[in-house]
Amino acid sequence: MAGRHGVYPKDVIPPKSTYFDAGRFGRLFGKLPPFATDTPAMRQALLEIGKPGGIMDAGDALDQGPARLITDLSLSQHNPNNPRLTAGMTFLGQFLDHDMTFDPTSSLERQADPEQIANFRTPTLGLDNVYGTGPGASPHLYDQRAGRGIKFLLEETGTPGKQDLPRNSQNTALIGDPRNDENLIVSQLHLAFLRFHNAVVDYVRAELGLSDTGEIFAEAQRIVRWHYQWIILHEFLPLTCGEEMVEDVLRNGRRFYNWRNEPYIPVEFSVAAYRFGHSQVRPSYRANFTGHNGQPFFAFIFTPTPGATPNDPDDLSSSVRAPRRFIDWPTFFDFGDGHVRPNKTIDTILSTPLFALPGTVVPEPNPASNPQSLAQRNLLRHLTFALPSGQRVARAMGLPPLPDGNFDDLRPFRLENRAPLWFYVLREAGDIHDGRHLGPVGGRIVTEVFVGLLEGDKGSFLTQEPDWQPFLPTIDPGRQGDDFRIVDLLRFAGVA
Repeated sequence: MAGRHGVYPKDVIPPKSTYFDAGRFGRLFGKLPPFATDTPAMRQALLEIGKPGGIMDAGDALDQGPARLITDLSLSQHNPNNPRLTAGMTFLGQFLDHDMTFDPTSSLERQADPEQIANFRTPTLGLDNVYGTGPGASPHLYDQRAGRGIKFLLEETGTPGKQDLPRNSQNTALIGDPRNDENLIVSQLHLAFLRFHNAVVDYVRAELGLSDTGEIFAEAQRIVRWHYQWIILHEFLPLTCGEEMVEDVLRNGRRFYNWRNEPYIPVEFSVAAYRFGHSQVRPSYRANFTGHNGQPFFAFIFTPTPGATPNDPDDLSSSVRAPRRFIDWPTFFDFGDGHVRPNKTIDTILSTPLFALPGTVVPEPNPASNPQSLAQRNLLRHLTFALPSGQRVARAMGLPPLPDGNFDDLRPFRLENRAPLWFYVLREAGDIHDGRHLGPVGGRIVTEVFVGLLEGDKGSFLTQEPDWQPFLPTIDPGRQGDDFRIVDLLRFAGVA
């Protein structure tokens, strides 16, 4: 099988079918059988693998408090830091996920084939989760007082100079995707993109001389989207998947992620490979430097009981507003001032708070069918969507799979040679690259999907103007437009 993306070697199994309707989920490797049969015994085995205190739980010393877990490395011997990736990259990855996919029907129970499950968002990287359907059809997102409704609506937190997402009387965020209010960090990142757009509107008015509000909005939206896509392609992907993998896909083309008309979302990506970010989440973060009575605000990412004050919980859950609930970005991205913190390595160890998700994330929990452990939830989805094992996917890619000995901890469950794909991707990153970035299976899936979405989007810079480079200012005068990074976006947005 040949084409613009190259030729499949004879030992590589091409996808069964990649020709799905746009807006739906599909499969990269449709010929591969599931890693296991969906039986009560297998469900129980996956629950055991992902249980609190199990083989995937870091066992973080939560009783030492959120600040010490950041500053005392001896408390994180089983959950080491990643020197390659800063803490904010985890949440940028979450933000990107919410831009690509939105399936409100997601369930852990058996359901229809993924080819029949609608993705209720166009699978592009066009910031649909920010813009909604635009000022005309989503007027509640836009400030009707400023710029005639082409700037986003923003509100104050109660701390001077610190803003929050607009909210209704019940604290529900008025944004294009409610998942971007799942925690304080991604909520404030969404706010940063709102402010980035507003700043670009001012730039367009001042620098381009446009006066028609429709033209101003359209040009600002294009500039915002293209700078955002540049960051994905030239910062997020190389750091996450490795520079060599990204260069190979851009130079030699995609081998496994193809379609006939428009892109779709592969379940190997959405259910397995792209969930690598869960292993990067820290147990706790320094949200800001002065929010807690003039002192830094340290908090766990989640706690089962967030505290007695529902409007200002002790953890970093969101859907609330309070003066201390804002983010100082130098902790999360590297502005060169020495404040940045790393995220965790990509491996099969997850931070302990993720094994007891609060009711705001998992309503009506049930230990067997709706567990509070994020690891259990991810593993059960492999049965729901009948995903192949990581070893089979590696062979289908023409790669030697990891030896069975790398999965001795799965041997009691007879999964050492047929690991769930998500577990395999994590173990591969940990064993091959010391958890600093994804390995050959996970990195290939993630890179091809991101590049493919950009190549399949008729409005992306990669399609319209492949030689385009960013032109907004960078924080370091020594760097030019092609060095534009997330820190530059945040500085231009006025949030850092």
